[in-house]
Amino acid sequence: MNDGSGPKAGGPERPAFEEGLRRFTPQIKRIVNFALFPKKVVGHGVGHVPETGPVILVSNHCGAIKDPAALYRIISRPLFFNANRMLFNRAELDFLIRKHLRRHFKSYGLALDRMLGPFKTMFVRFVSTNIARVGTIPADMYDQSNRAAVALFMEYLRAGRVLVSMQGRGRVHPDERNPYVKTFGCGVPYIAYRLKTEEGLDVPVVPLSIFGTQRPWGIPGRIQVNIGPPLFIRDHLGGDSDAVVERFRFALQTAVERLLNESLGDSF
Repeated sequence: MNDGSGPKAGGPERPAFEEGLRRFTPQIKRIVNFALFPKKVVGHGVGHVPETGPVILVSNHCGAIKDPAALYRIISRPLFFNANRMLFNRAELDFLIRKHLRRHFKSYGLALDRMLGPFKTMFVRFVSTNIARVGTIPADMYDQSNRAAVALFMEYLRAGRVLVSMQGRGRVHPDERNPYVKTFGCGVPYIAYRLKTEEGLDVPVVPLSIFGTQRPWGIPGRIQVNIGPPLFIRDHLGGDSDAVVERFRFALQTAVERLLNESLGDSF
């Protein structure tokens, strides 16, 4: 991990992940404050997140690092994310940051990248070195099965953790029916289905929408996180497994779109 090459599935000893989060809390807070500067985060429905036991939070994802930062700001339970495996590699993370700056700032992106210089180098080194130590699950964005990630996801839920699955690539998708909500994948419904049918564990899946993080870093504004009541796979059982998974996928996406529409209504 220290060579920047990324973790193997499993990473460090898993019981230490919560301790890792506590140990890195000051650094995480600084990263969160920087990522959200100078925006204000407003949370609605935070009480819908169960205080104990396994939970999956499912959201849209159009604000890159600002999305997880916003959740860190308003949710008190330890959060564990699945994340692009490129974040675990120093060179690949550096490339992602340059790409993000070019996308948002066009021709000024490279200049801003140079201006951030030493700070960006420290940030990239810190994140790529420690992201696995706080329990983040690496996922291959181009591997639909992601078997290792699914296995870890299920293991974390059996341990009673809160997992966050953000649906999208961290940016607005103008080619989608809803540019702020990319079409959801079947990963979360599939995991919920397996845990329920194979182990009797009916995990609450909490839909939430995030709006305002799509605005570039450094621009003032309000980030709205709107959290809905939990949904359960048990309410969608019946028929073959593919049909159940698809019904639950559709229900989750519909719930997030409804929550986003509520936030948009509050914005005008």
